Amino acid sequence: MYDQHTAEIPPAVPPARSAHEPTTTERGSFCTARCGCGWSGPARRSRDRARADAEEHRAAP
Repeated sequence: MYDQHTAEIPPAVPPARSAHEPTTTERGSFCTARCGCGWSGPARRSRDRARADAEEHRAAP
């Protein structure tokens, strides 16, 4: 039987990033938060509010 030495054991896989990585996009005077999972927040005139929507989605379980 072959014994692996610790130097031959592959490194542990880094923890997976959050499944939700929303971004914001602008269209005209509106900003919208969108995520790769298909979620989309409402169009906002306030960029700060669109970013807050994205953070709320990222923190959601």
